[in-house]
Formats: sequence, structure tokens, C-alpha cells
Amino acid sequence: MVGRGGSEQAQRASITAAAWVSMPPDRYDASTLVLLGNPSLDEVRLTSRPESASTARRLTLAVLRLWALPQLGEDCELLVSELVGNAVRHTGARTFGLRMLRRRGWIRVEVRDPSRALPCLLPVRELDTSGRGLFLVDKLSDRWGVDLLPRGKTTWFEKRVVER
Repeated sequence: MVGRGGSEQAQRASITAAAWVSMPPDRYDASTLVLLGNPSLDEVRLTSRPESASTARRLTLAVLRLWALPQLGEDCELLVSELVGNAVRHTGARTFGLRMLRRRGWIRVEVRDPSRALPCLLPVRELDTSGRGLFLVDKLSDRWGVDLLPRGKTTWFEKRVVER
């Protein structure tokens, strides 16, 4: 019986995976936001594991497409990965929060964690294999910073949006 149940589950999983692949991007994005939470409506809490960077990227891209701003996707995807990577590697937190805000002419992506330790923008040399995260955030965002909170901090970046 165990083997049979396992194969039924595997079959359902492959059918579900096929449905995800064949969905048009807007339906896929809507499903992602329903399943995982919409960081443009409320902070989405994610576990502090390296795999959460992938989830944060998916959420970021889904919101950008929802806002009709797919042209910002590549940069924002990289930048959110860097902020999440810092939160996972350097804070010792169990979870962190992802939030996205939009106002006229700007979008803002925030990663909140319970540590009050400030991130450091370090000089980067050509052969360095780590420490490039905030350097990339500094170069690819229009603005970035850290807001200290009573319990933790929010590290954020902003990108300019050309309104049509």
C-alpha cells in the first residue's frame, strides 16, 4: 500500500507541475502571490534559509509583472537576492520579511530582519569571491539604505520608474 500511495502522489505532483509550466505568466504570478503571499499588500515572512532567496525572487518578479514593470525584473531580482542573502548569512534570524512598495516614480523593496547590526559596504577588489552584495546594491539601485527599528532593521533599495 505504501508504494501505491507514493506513486499516486508522484503522479499528482507531475500533473500539478505540468499545470504550472503551461500556465500563462499572469496566472502563474497570481498563483504565486496567492500561495506565498503578496509583498505589495503585506509583509511576507520567509524562513531564513538560502533557498528563500529563490522564493523572494519569484515574489519580486510576480509583483513587478502585476505592476506592469517587467523591465525592472532583472535588476530587482539580483538586488533582492543580495538583501536576502545578507539577512540569511549575517543575522542569525529564523525568519525575515519581504515587502514591496510603489509610489509615483519609484518602487521600493524591503527586507526586514530582527538584527540591529548594520550592513557594511566594503571596497571590492577584482579577485574577491564574496562581499560584493552591497556593492551591487549600491551600483544597480537608485537609492538604498537601512532603517533601524526598535527590534531589528529594514534594508531597502529603490528603483526609479518612468511613468508612461
